[in-house]
Amino acid sequence: MTEAVYLVDDDGDVRDAMVFLLESEGFPVQAFAEPQPMLDALDSSSRGCLILDVRLPQMDGLQLLEALRERSVDMPAIFISGHGDIPLAVRAVQAGALDFLEKPFRDEVLLEKVSNGLELDRHARESHSERHAVEQRLHELTPREKEVMEGMLEGKLNKIIASDLDVSVRTVEVHRANVLDKLHARNSSDMVRMVLSTDRYRDWLL
Repeated sequence: MTEAVYLVDDDGDVRDAMVFLLESEGFPVQAFAEPQPMLDALDSSSRGCLILDVRLPQMDGLQLLEALRERSVDMPAIFISGHGDIPLAVRAVQAGALDFLEKPFRDEVLLEKVSNGLELDRHARESHSERHAVEQRLHELTPREKEVMEGMLEGKLNKIIASDLDVSVRTVEVHRANVLDKLHARNSSDMVRMVLSTDRYRDWLL
């Protein structure tokens, strides 16, 4: 799905002004006056950045963020708030929102926050793609290669892994080379970084 800034604000003048500002800087924008149309429009494949007004009809911005997260919409979220909404905006940041801006805010501040949010979303999706690729490659390992890899994750020397598995050091060396090749790792350190980033092995050393 194409990257965009997804904005919801029930104040038409404010919403139109933000759309004009963002589009003038080259950001694609989808704007909504109410939460439900945004919920209907977004899903886990949506990419970009959220701008959520704290005070909205039907639900507040924090409830909207929670509803989006339940739909696996994980884009960075920026909250905009009026003077009396700061405690709610702080709660939103504590719940994982990127930041909040109090009205009225300067145009350049909003543009900076949106740029940061889009960059964070790109980085997160690149990391997710890499983790998925590593997880797929892990399935290509034989049971013995997986045992050798797990010994490598624990920092064991080849001779220790060989003793643990009751095989020769040469056999461990062959399996070790196969692990690096199948996971497309440049070296052992690169392999460890890649494997520990996956959900399966994230807590391996804890």
